[in-house]
Amino acid sequence: MEKREDLRSILPYLGVVVEGSSLQWPSPVIEPLKAISRGPGHSGIQSGELLFLAISDLRHSLSLSSQRLSASASHGYALFFDELLSTVESTKWFAEVLPALANLLLLFPSLLEFHYRNADALIDGVQTGLRILNSQQSGIVFLSQESIGALLTCSFFCLFPTSNRDAKHLPMINFDHLFSCLYETNDEKMENKIKCIIHYFERICSHMPTGLVSFERKVLPLEDVALCVTYPKADSWSKSATPLCHFEVHRSGLIEDQSKEALEVDFANKYLGGGALHRGCVQEEIRFMINPELIAGMLFLPSMADNEAIKVVGPERFSNYTGYASSFRFAGDYVDKRDVDFIGRRKKKIIAIDALCGMRMRQYRLEYLLREINKAFCGFFYQSKCQQYQRLFKGDGPCGAQLDQGIQGSDSISRSNRSVGLQEAPYVSVGTNEGIHGDEQIGNSEEKGGPSLEHQYDVGVVTGNWGCGAFKGDPQIKTTIQWLAASQALRPFISYHTFGVEALKTLDEVNYIEVLFYGHINIGQTTGVEERKKENLQMIIVEKSYSELM
Repeated sequence: MEKREDLRSILPYLGVVVEGSSLQWPSPVIEPLKAISRGPGHSGIQSGELLFLAISDLRHSLSLSSQRLSASASHGYALFFDELLSTVESTKWFAEVLPALANLLLLFPSLLEFHYRNADALIDGVQTGLRILNSQQSGIVFLSQESIGALLTCSFFCLFPTSNRDAKHLPMINFDHLFSCLYETNDEKMENKIKCIIHYFERICSHMPTGLVSFERKVLPLEDVALCVTYPKADSWSKSATPLCHFEVHRSGLIEDQSKEALEVDFANKYLGGGALHRGCVQEEIRFMINPELIAGMLFLPSMADNEAIKVVGPERFSNYTGYASSFRFAGDYVDKRDVDFIGRRKKKIIAIDALCGMRMRQYRLEYLLREINKAFCGFFYQSKCQQYQRLFKGDGPCGAQLDQGIQGSDSISRSNRSVGLQEAPYVSVGTNEGIHGDEQIGNSEEKGGPSLEHQYDVGVVTGNWGCGAFKGDPQIKTTIQWLAASQALRPFISYHTFGVEALKTLDEVNYIEVLFYGHINIGQTTGVEERKKENLQMIIVEKSYSELM
């Protein structure tokens, strides 16, 4: 066990230790956890105040006392469990949920051992074990939902070492800041964020889910690498012969509520999760509250570089909610009825891509437009289409009359050269087992051992105003960038949620988009506007003049 490179990379961040050939908690931790697992009659823990004292004792047993928790964390735990929860809820928590979580912590070392014993056999030739997925190294980690539950329980008990996380550019992972912010702000949104997490723990303690979740770092290499899609330059985009894909506009509804099987865009911070475990409560943070299994990725995924994206497949949703930002409220249980793929992941694919922040007028410069379109493309592309992308970026055009037989055969929306139209569209149910990197190996395994992949390339993109809220991006430009990136990635459609943004009220009008005004139908032609307007923005097809922007 101790010789595994994947385990060695993550071990300093876990709290458990290797003893002989097995993983264990340090012995001083075991008896206190056993006492908590037997209930308040044995542990004496019946309040948030006493819970935090027990957390402090556990941390001392792990030699973590020198790694200070947030100053107000103790007050936050006491406030939530002793004042904000009802007497009935608090009694149930300490009598039933907390003991079950302690049992899960006791199982944690054996869950990890089982994980590593099976990691090498999950997909032929692909490393899937829990490890630090370092920047510029594409890779994938598979975790059982039970293992994720144990990891998030470690976060709740603040048992993860934190001393070296900054050096690795890893986000915060313990929950002390979450509870500290509750006390310091006395903010209802913080209370309701924690309610989502507590509800998740209640659910898994009453019935542990049995599926898998995968976390993948996607990279567009900056230099040429065999069989890899590399980071496209501006000239490559201007030469692209890819037709624009189908575009749907939705003026109501939410990305997470859509019924398609699609890439659902997380408007991410470069540190996965952003302010999920702090004061943040916008699109990404809300997603992490209603799908708490996403938080597990914060343990081992360092910040994203400009040429990277993160893909998570299979996270279960546990909570309903209303509101946004300061009005966010937990709205009860959510039963996730998504189908699962043949290895047990829910057919939910979340793509985390981080937009540039606070660029103001600089966002219109070519270098930053290129960065944004390549960031989106990194999130959307299929690695298996590498050679086809290379041809299309060179302007060679579709292969014969079609882009790809596999895409044409399964795509209900024609990708042949045509006039591109924007339209209001109802949701359409689409199914797939599309894969990238490790996922492609899964697809190959499925084809060998079971039914062939159905509608493999029907997976489009569901998105909205990426980078346009707190990050102050231009929603018209971000719309266009995502459409171009999805089209170049050979996605069959992009389903766009406007969230009522005034600047996009005419998005479905044909004359709004310059590509239609000029009658152009492929990416190279739309990004070649500088041939007509030397001073204009090379990759913007929105009908705006340079003088208006500047």
